[in-house]
Amino acid sequence: MSIGLDTDHAALADSVRGFVARHAPSEAVRAGMPDWAAGAAPDYWQRVVWPGIVEQGLTSLHLPEEFGGGGAGPVALSVVVEEAARGLLPGPLLPSALTSAVLARYGDDGTRKRHLPGLAAGATGATALTVAGLAATPLADGEYLVSGSTLPVLGAPGAALLLVGATTPESGDLWFVVEPGPGVEVAVGAPVDHTRAVGVVTLTDVVARPAQVVGVGTDQVRAVAAVLFAAEAVGLARWCLDTGVAYVKVREQFGRPVGSFQAIKHKCARMFIDMEMMSASAWDAARSLEQGEEQLALAAAGAAVACLPTATGIGLATITLLGGIGYTWEHDAHLYWRRAMTLENLLGPVSDWEYRVGELVRVTARDFGVDLSAADPAFRARVAGVLDEVAALPAEGPARRERLAAEGLVMPHYPKPYGIGATPIEQLVIAQEYERSGVEQPRLIVGDWALPTILASGSEEQKEFFVPATLRGEIVWCQLFSEPGAGSDLASLSTRARRVAGGWLLTGQKVWTSSAHEAQYGICLARTDPEAPKHRGISYFLVDMAAPGVDVRPLREANGGYLFNEVFLNEVLVPDDRLVGEVNQGWALARTTLGNERVSISGMRHIPTDLIDLVASGALAAAGRDVLREVGATFSTAHALAALGLRTVLRSLSGLRPGAESSVAKVVACGLTSDIAARAMGWFGPAAAVADGPGGQRAQGYLTVPPQLIGGGTVEIQLNVIAERILNLPRG
Repeated sequence: MSIGLDTDHAALADSVRGFVARHAPSEAVRAGMPDWAAGAAPDYWQRVVWPGIVEQGLTSLHLPEEFGGGGAGPVALSVVVEEAARGLLPGPLLPSALTSAVLARYGDDGTRKRHLPGLAAGATGATALTVAGLAATPLADGEYLVSGSTLPVLGAPGAALLLVGATTPESGDLWFVVEPGPGVEVAVGAPVDHTRAVGVVTLTDVVARPAQVVGVGTDQVRAVAAVLFAAEAVGLARWCLDTGVAYVKVREQFGRPVGSFQAIKHKCARMFIDMEMMSASAWDAARSLEQGEEQLALAAAGAAVACLPTATGIGLATITLLGGIGYTWEHDAHLYWRRAMTLENLLGPVSDWEYRVGELVRVTARDFGVDLSAADPAFRARVAGVLDEVAALPAEGPARRERLAAEGLVMPHYPKPYGIGATPIEQLVIAQEYERSGVEQPRLIVGDWALPTILASGSEEQKEFFVPATLRGEIVWCQLFSEPGAGSDLASLSTRARRVAGGWLLTGQKVWTSSAHEAQYGICLARTDPEAPKHRGISYFLVDMAAPGVDVRPLREANGGYLFNEVFLNEVLVPDDRLVGEVNQGWALARTTLGNERVSISGMRHIPTDLIDLVASGALAAAGRDVLREVGATFSTAHALAALGLRTVLRSLSGLRPGAESSVAKVVACGLTSDIAARAMGWFGPAAAVADGPGGQRAQGYLTVPPQLIGGGTVEIQLNVIAERILNLPRG
C-alpha cells in the first residue's frame, strides 16, 4: 500500500508515475548521471517541449495558495516524493521541496513572500541538515558574520536558494537563507547517488541580515527532512520489492521458480511487511506536519527509524534476490540502493534517532485519534447517557454487563437485536464514550470468534440460545480446533464425529485449548466423512463442555502457569441442533472463525507505555542512553503498527476495503511482543536471574511470550499466506 489513502491521492500517484515514466526512463537517467551529479537541472524541470514538473504543479502543490501553491498539504507532497523516487527521478525535487516546506512552516510572512513564489515556480533550493561547520558571530542590529563549511548538502550544487544553519556564541542555532554569490561557494562532491548532486557550502565572512533569518531550530529542520526522506525511502523500497518479487516468479532453478522455495517466500514476505510498516510510518509523519511541534518531532523521528535503514536493507535484499545480475552496473538495483544509502547517511546515524524517540515518548504521546466531528451528536449523546448510567451501577456482579447487552453495546456492530448495527464511525464514537465514562467494554475472547460464525451460519435457535447469553457473560467459550497432529495444518485433524440417533458421537483429542477448564461451550471441528479430501468432510459443532465424555486436563507451561489444556472427547454426544451449518461444510465456517481471530489479534495496538514508567523507576542496571535508544526503537515499531491500524480504520470510514493489514500486523505484533519482553528483561541485568522482584517479573514476562507467537497462526504460516496470497508467489 502506498503512502496515500484516498482516491485523490491515488489519482495523484498515477499522474506522477506517468510523468516520471515519460521523462525519466532508465536510459535517460543513466545518460544524464554526470549532469545530475554536477547540479544541472533536468530538461523536465521547466517546460522544454511538453509541460515540465513545474507546469505539472509538483513543485508547488503543498504550498499555500497565497504564495503560488496548490494548498494540497503535506500528505500529497509525500505521495509525489514517493512516486518520484519509485521511478528514480533525478534532480532537485527532494531538496527543493524540503526547502520550501521548511520556509512555509517556519518562515515569517516576509520570508514566505520573498521566497515561496519563486520556489513554487521552479527555483531550486537546498537545505543543510546540521549546523556543524558554520559559526556565526553577532554584529550590530541583529546581523551575524558567518564563516565555515557545511557538511555535505543534498542539492546544493545548482541551487538558487540555500537554507543553512550555524552555531552562535549564545548557544542557540542560527538558520538563514542565502543565495550563491560573493562569499558563498558550493563545491561539488562525488556523490554516492549518481542521480543527484551533493556539495559542501563554504561561507567566507558572509553577513546574515535579520530579513534572512528563519525562526527555526535544527531539530525542526531535521524533522521536516525526516518526513520527506521517509516518503522517498518508501518509493525506493517499493520499486525494489516489486522488482525482486517479479524476478523470483520467473527465475527457475532445480526445475521450478525460485519463488516457490519457502526461504525465498519468507524473505519476500518480510520485505513486504517492512514495506507496509514503512508506508504507515511515513504517512503518519506526513500527517504530523499538520499538527503541533511535539507531534511532528515524535512522528518524524519514528519515521526516520522505521524507514531510512529499512530502505537500505531492502535494497541489499533485492540485489541478493536477483543474484549476480542484480550486482552488475547495468542493472538499476544499485542505483536505488545508492539513493537509499544516501538518505540514511545524510540524516543518520539511526541510533541518534532511536535515542530521540526514547526521549520524546517520556513526555509526549503520539496522537492516533480520529476526527469524528462528522458523527451524529444525538447518537453520541444517547450512548454517553447509557454509559453514564452503567457507570453508576456496581462494578462487581452482572448488572453492568446485563445492561450493556440489553442496550446492544457489548458488540455494537452486531445486527439488532444483539447489537445496534453500528457503522464504523459509530463504533469509534462508542469506543470513545467507553473510555470517557470509565466503563470497561466487555471482551468475549473466543466468543469474539464463535459468535460471528453462529450469526452467519447458525440456526435461529442457535442464535437465540448462544448469542444473548454470551453477550451477558453467562457463556464462556473455548476453541477445540488444534490437535497433536493438526496445528498449523488444521485440515489434517483426526477427531471423528459418528452419526447416531439424535446427534453425533465425537471422539478424539484436542490440545492447546485456552480456557477449556472454565468454558461452558467449545467450538469444535470434527471429521464427519473420513473418505473425503482433508478440507472436506469436516463439520462444525458446538460442544457442551460439561457433557459426559469431555475430559479437560490442564497443561503446565514453561512459565509455570496453566492457560492451555488438552481436551479428550470420548464418544461425546452432540445433539443435531448443535451442528452449525451443513454436514461436511465445517472448513468454510472455520475460516470465518480463524479470520475473526486474526483480526482480533492483529488489530490490537502495542504501544508499551509501561516501559516509560519502568525507565523512570531507577531500578535498571543498563546505562540510561542505551535503554532510551532501545525504548525509541521499540516505540518506533509500535507507532508504525498503530499507524497501520489507524489507516485501516480510516479506509473503513471511507468505504474502502482493507488490504493486507491483518496479516502484516500479526507478524509485526509478534516480533514487537518478543522484543519488548526481551529488552525489558535485559535492562535489569543480574536482577532478572532472581524470580522475585521487578527483574524477575520481567523474566516471567519473557517466559510468557511463546503463546502470543503461536496463537492465531504462527509467524511462519503468516509469512506463507503473505507470500502466496498477497505477493502471488507460486506454491512449493
